[in-house]
Amino acid sequence: MNSITATSQPAGERRSRVRMPDARAWLAAGQWFVTLSLCAFLIVPVAMSILAGLTVNYFKGIASGFTLRWLGEVWTQYHGSVFLSLEVAAATLFITLFTGVPAGYVLARSKTRLSRVIEEFLVLPIALPGLASALALLVVYGGFTMFRMSVAFIVVGHVVFTLPFMVRAVAAVCASSDLRTLEEGAASLGASFMQRFVTIVLPNARPGIVAGALAVLTLSIGEFNLTWMLHTPDTKTLPVGLADTYASLRIEIGSAYTILFFIMTMPLLVAMQWLGVDATGQRNAAKKRGAVSVSKSKTTP
Repeated sequence: MNSITATSQPAGERRSRVRMPDARAWLAAGQWFVTLSLCAFLIVPVAMSILAGLTVNYFKGIASGFTLRWLGEVWTQYHGSVFLSLEVAAATLFITLFTGVPAGYVLARSKTRLSRVIEEFLVLPIALPGLASALALLVVYGGFTMFRMSVAFIVVGHVVFTLPFMVRAVAAVCASSDLRTLEEGAASLGASFMQRFVTIVLPNARPGIVAGALAVLTLSIGEFNLTWMLHTPDTKTLPVGLADTYASLRIEIGSAYTILFFIMTMPLLVAMQWLGVDATGQRNAAKKRGAVSVSKSKTTP
């Protein structure tokens, strides 16, 4: 009888310990609560703005009914800004690819103090407010009227702002020791610099190039502060038009403009998350190590 009672008490204690969550479970629940609260704090205003662009009357809410009228009006009035933003983003991407990829490769390979100073100067436009960078461009190049009034002036500003993102993403990949080993092996076989750069550097730097390209496109389409200072009535991009609609038109039209902005930028953000998070190649390297370990475990008896 005593033995049965002795064995039953620990089982009851174990059941009580299972029912009571430990400190780690409370910590995890707190983390989930904070994360979900932050998501709701960020997502709810966006959802309400989109809803305002699809309702007949924002102040009456959903009861007024849904309509695509505001989207049609925005497209009729501002489709030129949409295409101009795409043109500016494409031109910015082309220039940053042409200049940023070689610059990132050189900075990753060079170990001199001069290269570090150049890298700091490249990152300087990120540290400065966009208005300050735009003012500097206006002071230096504002006297050239044809250049000042053209779209090229905005493209230059966007290149100055986005080039560091391309250089940093490419440099992170080119700094890999495996890439250096491949280049040295190709050089020992007689490959020239251009052959090594085209056949070895560019294919291996593809994750960084893709991540940098997506960042450049997203930042160029959404840049407002710098563009607001550099634009003219004939060179109004998407973010500047968005500010105008919120300032001078109905809130429904401004919200519909926001929907149009999301339609353009969200695919780029999703692509950046899907492709650009592995700019250094660490995830692919981890997958390769995992595959190698699995293959070794299968081959070993």
